Amino acid sequence: MPALLLSLPPLFFVTVSAKAEVTLKKTDEALVLLRGETPILTYHVAEVPPPEGVDPVYRRSGFIHPLHAPSGGKVSGIHPADHYHHLGLWHAWVKTKYGKHAPDFWNLGRRTGLIRHAGMAKLRKAGFTVKQEQLAYLHGPDKPPTVILAETLAVDAAFTDGANVIDYALSQTNVTKKALEFPAYRYGGGIAYRGPLSWNKSNSDYLTSEGLDRTNSHATRARWVAMGGPAEAGPDGRGKGKPATVVILCHPENRDAPQRIRTWDNGKVFFNYVPTQETAWSIQPGQSHLLRYRLLIFDGNPAPKQIEAHWKTYAAGKAR
Repeated sequence: MPALLLSLPPLFFVTVSAKAEVTLKKTDEALVLLRGETPILTYHVAEVPPPEGVDPVYRRSGFIHPLHAPSGGKVSGIHPADHYHHLGLWHAWVKTKYGKHAPDFWNLGRRTGLIRHAGMAKLRKAGFTVKQEQLAYLHGPDKPPTVILAETLAVDAAFTDGANVIDYALSQTNVTKKALEFPAYRYGGGIAYRGPLSWNKSNSDYLTSEGLDRTNSHATRARWVAMGGPAEAGPDGRGKGKPATVVILCHPENRDAPQRIRTWDNGKVFFNYVPTQETAWSIQPGQSHLLRYRLLIFDGNPAPKQIEAHWKTYAAGKAR
């Protein structure tokens, strides 16, 4: 296990918050899942603009930020200056082929594609299902876009074994008459995560299910990946500076599971499960596919054995 993660204090519990039920709060702008009064995550229904002075092409809806540790501290980042299109927790295809076009739904600055929130499907006490669309600008960015993929994204949360547990289930359907092809590429699709922008080489690291860290994990396969560092301040300053760990688990029935991963070795924390990193794929007209992931967010530093036990429970389809 990386020395940095070993140096984090042991897992601790928030007694009062742990007893609180998970509930959903809905506004015109967002869906918020909370445990008592402590937020777990925020899903953005309305478009969120980029920082002042940045090209408005980077505005987007249909993503999750912030994610919170059980103590309330923030454990995701948004709109970093190096990648304004990084949005906390999100997904999008990058390298594609659609007829004579090559829409990029990830890199918004290229103005060839976009993902957006498209409606509510179902609200639950501790979760929600929303509709989303991956759009392509086949005739230029100033012309009406074409919906290529219609999506349903189901997000549910619980508090189990000291962690905020978040299920992320994404169904995508090609609603056009042409195949959407995915050449093999180093990132895209799956699920993507950007850590707090304050995380760096000295205060954060990765750990994969295979025991690898930021120096050697890129392009390897992993059942789960943990990323740890100090949480940023949540509501009323809660959780600021407290060590926290975000773990993302790949369901064994996902395409190409355990999927290959994209990690960075430059000190910043970015992560992506990539279904097409090694082998090309496509979604044919009318075809649907399902990708499932689970997040575990801890205060402190969970032992790898504890994470592995969570993964086995998830893989077996058992209740959290």
